[in-house]
Amino acid sequence: MTVPNTAFRLAVATSVDRNAVLSTIKEWYWHHGLMADTTPEFGTELRRRRKEAGLSQQQLARLIPCSKSWISKVETGTSAATFELAQGFDDALGANGELMVLARRKSRQSAVNGLPPVTDRLVGRSEELAKLEVFVRGEGRSNVSVLTGPAGAGKTTLAIRAGWDASDQFPDGCLYLDFGSHTPRAAQLTCQTALRSLLTALKVPEEEVPAGDVGLAGVYQDALRGRRALLVLDNVASSDQIRTLLPAERRCRVLVTSRNRLNSLDDPVILHVGALPESDAAALFRTAVGEHVECTDATIERIAGHCGRLPLAITIAAARFRADPVWSVEDFATELADERARLELLDDGERSIEAAFTLSCDALGDAERQLFGLLALHPARRIQVSGAAALADVAPARARRLLGRLADAHLVTYETADGVAMHDLLRWFAQKHVLSATPAWQQNAAMLRLLDHGVRLAESCGRLIDPRRHRVSMPTDVPEDGSADRDTALEVIQSEWPVLVDLCHEAAARGLHRQCWQLSFALRDYFFLAKLWDPWISTHQAAANCARTAGAEREAAIALNSLGIAHADRGSLSTAVAQYQQALKLFRTIGDEHGVTSALSNIAWTSLYLGRFEQALRDLRTVRQTYQQLGNRRNAAITLRGIALTETELGLYKDAVDHALETRREFEALNLPLDVAMSVNCAAWAHFQAGELDAAMTGYAWASDLADRCGSRYEAARAATGMGNVLAVTGRGAEAARHWEHADALHRPLEPAMLGEARIRSTIWLGDEAPGMLDGFRD
Repeated sequence: MTVPNTAFRLAVATSVDRNAVLSTIKEWYWHHGLMADTTPEFGTELRRRRKEAGLSQQQLARLIPCSKSWISKVETGTSAATFELAQGFDDALGANGELMVLARRKSRQSAVNGLPPVTDRLVGRSEELAKLEVFVRGEGRSNVSVLTGPAGAGKTTLAIRAGWDASDQFPDGCLYLDFGSHTPRAAQLTCQTALRSLLTALKVPEEEVPAGDVGLAGVYQDALRGRRALLVLDNVASSDQIRTLLPAERRCRVLVTSRNRLNSLDDPVILHVGALPESDAAALFRTAVGEHVECTDATIERIAGHCGRLPLAITIAAARFRADPVWSVEDFATELADERARLELLDDGERSIEAAFTLSCDALGDAERQLFGLLALHPARRIQVSGAAALADVAPARARRLLGRLADAHLVTYETADGVAMHDLLRWFAQKHVLSATPAWQQNAAMLRLLDHGVRLAESCGRLIDPRRHRVSMPTDVPEDGSADRDTALEVIQSEWPVLVDLCHEAAARGLHRQCWQLSFALRDYFFLAKLWDPWISTHQAAANCARTAGAEREAAIALNSLGIAHADRGSLSTAVAQYQQALKLFRTIGDEHGVTSALSNIAWTSLYLGRFEQALRDLRTVRQTYQQLGNRRNAAITLRGIALTETELGLYKDAVDHALETRREFEALNLPLDVAMSVNCAAWAHFQAGELDAAMTGYAWASDLADRCGSRYEAARAATGMGNVLAVTGRGAEAARHWEHADALHRPLEPAMLGEARIRSTIWLGDEAPGMLDGFRD
């Protein structure tokens, strides 16, 4: 608007032919689609309202401003008004929009819709479409939205569907350009070629388009000024490809699809397009193969899962299935389950998930590509930044930068601030096409670094969780983080233990025996606290096997002893005794006095749980003396707690309470919060068995608080069960039930054979009385 208005004012102030200038202005407005399609009724209504207002044409011209002759021509219908002029008439005459109703905007050419046909197989994506609907309506800070995500996520389909859904909101057209950056064997569209294509689509006369590249962007921006158009820029590789194509006209909207994040664009609206939810992925496969195909929902979900829930992979899989009439859905699911053949199956001759990944990978730099391949060595889906640094043998800061570039290309996904995830299909692609080019010795060195990193991570957490435990066969170069504490260690290990378990089994599979047993031993502290018996048993069984293979008798004995504790802790006492006996034999063979004492202690604890109370008391007293002679205060105190439990079963309640309180004080001095909670529960149990219910209730309430603070849901459930028992035997059944329900929510089940409170709870329901058992083992 500025250029013609300035020209008009210049004509008024000088001797320039005003009619010539006005003619030029009129042509400018008409060319730019800004003339109003004013009907004869507009001119008639303009004249009526002007006269009603008592204004001459000259007076109205001064209010706008414009020329008197132009107003005359508009009133007689011999000339059209610009949209801006029509609005000026409406405002000056106080028509409140009634004149504008008669002035319909006229585009120089009919609006073009160049969007490709939309697929009828878009399943789900309702949330993404809703966000795009808000964007195209103009409810946001930016007129550019970038749809970004991994290859095969369906970004193009989503953008085209959103464009068609909103096409009636763009009277000046919907334009589409495919830059071909992620299309196999396609030539990439340059910025200059794109500008010429858009100018053609906008019907800019050929004589106004510069022959060279200079000035193209200006003509393009000029052509969009005052218009409302939608641009879909598909398969964009970089911000530089499209920067000059982004309209300065704020009423226009641009949808960009890219596998890269296009970080250098100025504040676009980002929409992440990832894998489909499980139900939508299954629905897409069923839609693609046809509803007539009979199969179970579980089979369809398996197929969608093997495709990584990526729309491209699912539609290719459906095409492969339809092309082979011999396949049943179950047979096809079995074929896809073979990870080695999966990428080959996801190729229908025209489309290939492998080819799509190749284009993303080919755009990587050497360092990013090498890390991408090494990540495929990691046995877990989620990988810490520090783990990636170990694989690549770089500093964590460098690893973070490399991972950031992989994330920009959607080859990995950040799930937390310190961890990325790698899609299963991408992992297999990386193994087949990238890692395979890395020499075997480099792969082995990278895996060894990763395992050693895992050992140090688990061991540093274990030392903070249980700093007084006797630790042998562990690395001595574990750095101490002065800022870390037990709560921090628990937070880390709670997040990372599944990954560390995978690494432990990977070490065993690769014959890296030392790393296997070290990982299992380091994880034992947390497994005891959290009562994670299954991973505890699986890792220590692997450790025992590795130690036997390596001829490491001490490590085999340690693994067997800890394996026995896990079995005993979950109530498998006969299995536990067999493990303890094997460990005891090995400890005696190598002359490990501490190991012998530990195995004998665990056997004595088993006697307690099997009801052999006199034998248990005798053996536990002997073991305690040995621990005291060895200077092991922690294990001596644990054994005294076992003595207190045994005394409770023998009716020696005062001694039991005294010994339990003595152990509590010792554990407080040693700063072992879990053992403090266990000792308070132990004293409360003795009070309960002695009939001292008030003292028992107070003790259990204290133990509950201590257990919450040290992170033991098991001891908290034990305390809640104990409080329920006290309430039940005093006739407060409803309150007891609430405490028992809380205990079940914390940890279920509590084994009656191992825990006195659980046994009492079961006998209360039966109306009987039965002796209780308690506590656990230590190594």
